[in-house]
Amino acid sequence: MRLIILGPPGAGKGTQAQRLTEARGIPHISTGDIFRANIKNETPLGLQVKGILDAGGYVTDEITNEIVKDRLAQADAQEGFLLDGYPRTMPQVAALDEMLAAEGHSIDAVLQLTVDDEELVQRLLKRAQTSGRADDTEDVIRERQDIYNRETAPLAATYKERGLLVEIDGMGDVDEVAGRVTEVLDGLSAHAG
Repeated sequence: MRLIILGPPGAGKGTQAQRLTEARGIPHISTGDIFRANIKNETPLGLQVKGILDAGGYVTDEITNEIVKDRLAQADAQEGFLLDGYPRTMPQVAALDEMLAAEGHSIDAVLQLTVDDEELVQRLLKRAQTSGRADDTEDVIRERQDIYNRETAPLAATYKERGLLVEIDGMGDVDEVAGRVTEVLDGLSAHAG
């Protein structure tokens, strides 16, 4: 399956994506993880991205599209994948459609994790304490939420119009949410098959 997982920062996308990709045998492609690896290794891309993220912004579509295109061309992504953190903007949706169409593919489903705003802030503040992610201050968290709501929420509407969006309640513990995700995907697989 070719999937996208959407949800604001702190919704649990990374956690659910890991479980999902293990269960389905497809790679979890997280633009955030790719960016963080580049920052850690101080690559030219990493240094460029670090400046943007430190200011609480998002990396440009152009840079992000190239990274995703390169990653989707790798052998393990040929039979399916789960995109996390991409697409974030309408131009990225168009770029992804183009990349997949060139290979005769399209997205099978878009999973959107929904979580209450205040719950998100608390989760991210807690994560900042436990993981040492210095970029997770309350101001930066709220700025990212605003950017997400402004720029990414319209993607959900687009995928909903295409009949691909499936909203999943992201509140509750990790296992509860994972159960909901599995239920949805099993239903989609049965429907497709």
